Amino acid sequence: MSRSLLDQYGGFPFLSRVVMSFYDRALDSDELAPYFENVDMRRLIDHQTKFMAFLLGGPASYTNDHLARVHAHLHIDHASFDVMIGTMRETLEDFDMDEADIATVVHELRSRGPWIITVPGATEAASTA
Repeated sequence: MSRSLLDQYGGFPFLSRVVMSFYDRALDSDELAPYFENVDMRRLIDHQTKFMAFLLGGPASYTNDHLARVHAHLHIDHASFDVMIGTMRETLEDFDMDEADIATVVHELRSRGPWIITVPGATEAASTA
């Protein structure tokens, strides 16, 4: 039986550092920071760590309906979603994740775009971030 990506990279301690680094970058981003105004970052980091663990084969479980519900009020557009994906990619690269594994994570994130992006746009980004 093959180990999950979560296990291969050191489990929750590794992922917790990745998520904290990601949010440091997001909060420094002119594009992303406004999404986190008045947000309990400690709680968000906890949820995001569990969500990322889920994407990496961990024990948590998130449904698309759940994702849609928690993002509905945020007015996330395609451009901001792409910036988020790029920021996560850079963070994973800085933590020396293998490129194929990063591609897997990016694919998993992108596949959930329809439930995270809440502002449909005429110019959907065709980024390959």
